[in-house]
Amino acid sequence: MASLLYPDLFRSLESVRWNMEKDVPWDQFDASLLTDDQARTIKMNAITEWSALPATEMFLRDNRGDSDFSAFMSVWFFEEQKHALVLMEYLRRFRPELVPTEEELHAVRFEFDPAPRLETLMLHFCGEIRLNHWYRRAAEWHTEPVIKAVYRLLSQDEARHGGAYLRYMKKYLGEAGDQARAAFAKIGVLMASARRTDKALHPTNLHVNQSLFPNDTVQSRLPDPGWLERWLDEQIRFDKEWETKVVERILHNLSLLFERTFNSVQDLNRYRKEIAARLQSGGAAPQSA
Repeated sequence: MASLLYPDLFRSLESVRWNMEKDVPWDQFDASLLTDDQARTIKMNAITEWSALPATEMFLRDNRGDSDFSAFMSVWFFEEQKHALVLMEYLRRFRPELVPTEEELHAVRFEFDPAPRLETLMLHFCGEIRLNHWYRRAAEWHTEPVIKAVYRLLSQDEARHGGAYLRYMKKYLGEAGDQARAAFAKIGVLMASARRTDKALHPTNLHVNQSLFPNDTVQSRLPDPGWLERWLDEQIRFDKEWETKVVERILHNLSLLFERTFNSVQDLNRYRKEIAARLQSGGAAPQSA
């Protein structure tokens, strides 16, 4: 059995953890540089980050057989809830009328349907990459210095979370072989094809509870369910160039993981079909990548 990843991930993330009081330049706030529209998007992102709570409940439920990954959830959950908290603290200090209510926060805590755990991991790995790029773009779009600094901190955290997930994906390749390759490639093709859809492909924007449809995405339960598309298209302008950066990062990481070069989603899809055919024919047994 592979060694635990959690202790090393704990140490590495602890060593770069930022302090909400000391590392956010609160004294640089400039009210003239924050518009009402910008402030409202901060509220929506705070509530969205709060949905790490039901995501953690899902991860723990679906990974009961994996105590290593479940232990890492303590770090991920802490840091994601801290993201919600720092955005709420910004609003508390500077736009108190926009601080989310407990009811608004609780609205995004609902049960996610069980799903294959390797596919879910890959979905969230891609989600961290996407959010890293969204927050980097948000830091550029905002004009107020404190929130620019906050989004830079958050984007760095999301990149580190993606790196941690990638280490677990590598571990699972060694344990599950082609079953893991198939799961990661399948979701990779989906999440790298976002430019062909009208909808932002992020875990918070996907349907996760059939019995609650259509109100079973995190975004559908926010005070302004349509805010995300406006934020991406009209405000931070997450355009084709930025979307290409997300796709390239996903393909780059999967190239390293699978030890095979993917220059396009089509390359990855061919690989997905190859692995699926191998599994169907009863080919390769689980093995290390």
